[in-house]
Amino acid sequence: MTQVLDAIQPATARDVNVYLPYYQGGKRDLLPLAISLYQSSNLEGQRGIEGGSNIPFVATWNVSKLPADLTRCRIQFDNDGDLNYELTITNFEFIGFLIEVITNYRRTKVADFPKTFYRKLLKLDD
Repeated sequence: MTQVLDAIQPATARDVNVYLPYYQGGKRDLLPLAISLYQSSNLEGQRGIEGGSNIPFVATWNVSKLPADLTRCRIQFDNDGDLNYELTITNFEFIGFLIEVITNYRRTKVADFPKTFYRKLLKLDD
C-alpha cells in the first residue's frame, strides 16, 4: 500500500484543470496527486483506532470525469463481509477527502481517511 502513495504520479493538467475552481491554497498543490489516486479507483489503508490496533480497509469507487458527478465509494474493513459500508458523494468532495488522505499519509505514513469522511460514511451528521 505505501508503495502506491509513495509512487503516485500526478494526473494530467487537462484532468486537473476542471477541478481547480473547487479547491483553494495548499489543496490545489495536492490536487494532481489526489486526482491520480481517484483515477486508480481503490485504496488500501488502515483506520486508526485510538488506544487500539489499526483496522485494515479496502476502499473502492467508480470513476467519472466531472466534479459534480457522483462517486459511490464502498469500504470493507478487516476483510470482513459484515463490515461493508457505502457512501455516495460528489466527485469534488470525495477528491477533497483524498487530498486529506495524502496529507495525512505524508505526516504519519498511514493511509487513512479523515474523521469527517467517516462521519459521512456512518451517517453521523444526518
